[in-house]
Amino acid sequence: MTQAPQATRGWWREYADAELDPVLRAAINAFNEVGYHGATVRDIARRAGLSVAGIYHHHAGKQEMLYSILQSSMSDLLARNEAARADGGDDPKARFCNQIETLALSHMYWQAQTALGSSEMRALSPQNRAAITGQRAELQERIQADVDAAIADGTFTTPYPKEAVRGVVMMCIATGQWFSWDGPLTPNEVAQRCVTVALDAMRAVAD
Repeated sequence: MTQAPQATRGWWREYADAELDPVLRAAINAFNEVGYHGATVRDIARRAGLSVAGIYHHHAGKQEMLYSILQSSMSDLLARNEAARADGGDDPKARFCNQIETLALSHMYWQAQTALGSSEMRALSPQNRAAITGQRAELQERIQADVDAAIADGTFTTPYPKEAVRGVVMMCIATGQWFSWDGPLTPNEVAQRCVTVALDAMRAVAD
């Protein structure tokens, strides 16, 4: 197996509670428990400790709540991705490894809100869905660009770079679905294993 380059400790590896208001936190819990269509504004208000009128003072409705949650997740993913790439400098392999690491970490640390990106995208309005889809495409394009650069310099040798990128991205997203805080591995350990698997998928040349 090809090992990841020696990592630095960038801020993008550090996680705290997501900065979401109480209404969005309540909406995340409700949407994950009963689904977007099963959740009611009244239930979200109860979970947030507010009246229904108080909910509408902060958010126009469930659609705005769902979009705000997904938008917040994607904005954070893109910011961390940009910092992770920058930490990789001029080395496309290092940039790739950092991107895989941060994508996996995000889905483990913020399981509840990132889970909605898989389960409730269909509930978004066409305009909102297009906005989130565009951000997802940008994230994957950044990973693809570094894979293509690594292939160009001979570091990666996979004959199927697009399929390999799709596969490793899905692997990172899936960590949020199966990772357990009661399990034997920490998020950092899982993320490093994802990097190792991703390098194998790219048929990285050993250093």
